[in-house]
Amino acid sequence: MSTLFNERTPFDILFRNFFNSDFGYVPAVDTKIPHPLDIFYTDEGLHFEIACTGLTKEDIDIKVEGDEIRFKYEKPKVDNNLHEGYIYNGLSRKSFNLGYKIAPKFDLTKAEAEMENGLLKVFIPLAESAKPTSLKIK
Repeated sequence: MSTLFNERTPFDILFRNFFNSDFGYVPAVDTKIPHPLDIFYTDEGLHFEIACTGLTKEDIDIKVEGDEIRFKYEKPKVDNNLHEGYIYNGLSRKSFNLGYKIAPKFDLTKAEAEMENGLLKVFIPLAESAKPTSLKIK
């Protein structure tokens, strides 16, 4: 018998595991989709970009406590009768409460936030002690 049929490729294992798993079908309405955001690091510091479509800067609460930063929006309670004429309701205005522990190499006391075109941008600069320095040779 040829070894071609006896060898297992990663695709074969993935395919077998997909059909032999206990994972069942979960309707999309029952899944929790994480809030859309980007977190990235540059030489200057840490950047957060959080999607806040349809929100104003007054709607969002940003709290800094110790070494943690938290972004929170609480969706107001809406009467379901307001949506009776909808043909399609695809805009998701959901509450979010996102918290992140920030490493000591970033200075949370100098964090800056701005809202631009529905995108909340938060910048946390590197702490002075974390910035690279030069050492002079004697």
